[in-house]
Amino acid sequence: MTTTEFILVRHGETVWHAENRYAGRADVALTERGRRQAEELGAWAKGRRIDAVYSSPLSRARLTAEPAARALGLELHEDARLLELDFGRGEGLSIDEMRTSFPDELAKFVLRPVTDHLPGGNDPRDAARQARQLLDEIAAGHPGGRILTVAHNALYRVLLCELLGIDPDEYRRVFPVLDNGTLTEIRIGDGQASLLRFNAPYAPVRH
Repeated sequence: MTTTEFILVRHGETVWHAENRYAGRADVALTERGRRQAEELGAWAKGRRIDAVYSSPLSRARLTAEPAARALGLELHEDARLLELDFGRGEGLSIDEMRTSFPDELAKFVLRPVTDHLPGGNDPRDAARQARQLLDEIAAGHPGGRILTVAHNALYRVLLCELLGIDPDEYRRVFPVLDNGTLTEIRIGDGQASLLRFNAPYAPVRH
């Protein structure tokens, strides 16, 4: 069976993440730390066997991916199927602010974050299916290849549930933390997926 490996990188830290605010479709700027994480990804990618680089169109993902694409001498492909979930009325808010603005909906979201997604947002199941469609298309075009994608926290976690046959309402429990500037590796082949690594640092730890 021919498989394709995907290196799923979460973009660098943004000003909203530093403040614990939900960043979905809003185009939020990277912090200085986030820009440094992007450069570290470029240094990590240099010289590795990677056949293509894909990114969400949002600038926080694109700017994180650009140093890696340059280091590899590859074109950066942007695809809207890698966009973050739309958090609707929760966009830009902290959990405490949501608790004040719409406490009942938030309580349901905490228990079942996909079935009872944030009011005004998109259906995470649809987003996961679209992202899986993209990965399947890439895998068909790069059999045996290694692909780097740079996208988003919630999207990646519901996508992993879609790929691995996990109830998407469990994504916050099964995949509780996906840090900025980390990579997750999966292998896709013959309609099946395997998780190789999750939430791993791509830069050496500095002491």
